[in-house]
Amino acid sequence: MPTTPSPPEARSAVRTLLRLWPFVRPVRARLFTAAFIAVLASCIGLVIPLVLKWMVDGPIADRDPAGVWLGALYLLLLGLAEALLFGFRRWLVARPLSHVEAEMRAELYRHLQRLPVAFHDRWPSGQLLSRATTDLMLLRMFLAFPLTFLLVNGVTILVGVIIMLVQDWTLGLVILVPAVPVMITCVVFEKRYSRAARLAQDQVGDLTTVVEEGVLGIRIIKGFGRHRSQARAFRELSGKLRGTELHKARLLATILGVIVTLPELAIGAALVLGAVQVADGSLSAGTLVAFLSTALALRWPVDSIGFLLAMSQEAATATERYFEVLDAPRESKESLAAGSRDAGDGGDVGGLAFRGVSFRYPDAPSDSPPVLDRIDLHIRPGESLALVGATGSGKTTLTALVPRLHEVSSGRITLDGTDITAMSREELRARVAVAFEEPTLFSASVGENVLMGGGAAGDGDLERALGVAQADFAYALPRGVDTQVGEQGLSLSGGQRQRLALARAVVGRPDFLVLDDPLSALDVHTEAAVEAALRRVLADTTALIVAHRPSTVLLADRVALLSGGRITAVGTHHELLHTNTEYAHLMSGDPAREQEDQR
Repeated sequence: MPTTPSPPEARSAVRTLLRLWPFVRPVRARLFTAAFIAVLASCIGLVIPLVLKWMVDGPIADRDPAGVWLGALYLLLLGLAEALLFGFRRWLVARPLSHVEAEMRAELYRHLQRLPVAFHDRWPSGQLLSRATTDLMLLRMFLAFPLTFLLVNGVTILVGVIIMLVQDWTLGLVILVPAVPVMITCVVFEKRYSRAARLAQDQVGDLTTVVEEGVLGIRIIKGFGRHRSQARAFRELSGKLRGTELHKARLLATILGVIVTLPELAIGAALVLGAVQVADGSLSAGTLVAFLSTALALRWPVDSIGFLLAMSQEAATATERYFEVLDAPRESKESLAAGSRDAGDGGDVGGLAFRGVSFRYPDAPSDSPPVLDRIDLHIRPGESLALVGATGSGKTTLTALVPRLHEVSSGRITLDGTDITAMSREELRARVAVAFEEPTLFSASVGENVLMGGGAAGDGDLERALGVAQADFAYALPRGVDTQVGEQGLSLSGGQRQRLALARAVVGRPDFLVLDDPLSALDVHTEAAVEAALRRVLADTTALIVAHRPSTVLLADRVALLSGGRITAVGTHHELLHTNTEYAHLMSGDPAREQEDQR
């Protein structure tokens, strides 16, 4: 079940939305112009009641048909001007707002690529996906409509109230009676709706995660007949989201009920009072018509307050969720210890060295034992070292420290005597290539997936890398190396994916090679062919190889045993078989051990 990251402490919607300004600033001229045009159009609409007053008290009272037709022409022109201005406003904001949305999405994606692996370990993918899609759509809608019309409607209401007070201040005060209860309702609504909106958007992220896992894990679901349990989990989350959305609807219905009902009652009271004043001659019929027309013109600006506030709260929540990711500290491109490119102690003459390296995951309890504890290990230049240990001993974690996918808690790692924290990550990862146990392929061609491992690699390097990894099957695919492998490479077998991942690791001829059990999914014959080709590659590089089988161990010059987070033994495969019981136990049960013992 996906877990939603805890939301930060609540802050005001206005302060949250102001964080959008850096993205909006480049298009501010068009947005401000659009807002001004909308205000102008709305104010033109308020001139119409004044024309009606002139018509009633003038041409109509004087029985002047020409004056009535002239008044009708004025009304037509005012209506056309209002419509054209609102249409022009819409045209002005369409292009810049799509640009703002695209820039925000690109910035989020760039930032996700720079975040440390620990961040991605904690966050469900569906939560990130919902922020890049649903939340940004809400922000674009907010910038296009509520942001402008909260201002436009505010100005319209203010100007309209002034016009009504000028027409007749007693009727104007009647209209203003609902203002206080409406404002109190809005304040209460804002707080409650904000919490409901946050919960709903987090639940959308959880639901997205379940859908994504169901699609990517469809083979497991079908293979184990778990479609009913998965559908049940989906229905439970969907039901929770439905309940939250219904709660939002009830809140919105409540505020709309108050905002619509109270002003309507005030207009009704003003109508009765105004009619009495017209009857006793203290108020002209034209003034009453103008007053009521102005009041009716303000109905939409007042009625819209509810859903404009709702959209604004959803936008504030979307902004908050967006910046939760953007505020996460990313990996620095620069070195952590610039200027410290010393050779360390005299023993690190070259190669890959670990000196007193300890590691504990950042979110682990402070009193928990470290995953790795004071690791001391030196792989000499051009040497290959196999790392062996029981499941959960920390082998993969140790390999992840070399390209700085995780940062060491203490100690230091050096490449040819240079502390890796003194290098930029770009420089470090150009020198170190990694092949993980779980091969990840992208929705791209075979060639693009492999060449991703070498910045300047070309077709010749691609052919060589495929040969080393015994991945010649790529040429037999429908379009050869230009064949699209599909999402996660699921159109290929596990062994094929692993061979392409290995080809990606060696295509750039790296100085240092880190292989995390790279041959686990291969059959015996393919494994033997890959090993033979790998020996030629390993002769020209310094390599750390996580191994579980003697056949992989035999690729290396020496072996290190990792146990309980410590390096407990280092030697050749043959030496450790005869001197270390734990190592012999780990290597037992494989025919290759018997072959080695016979040598």
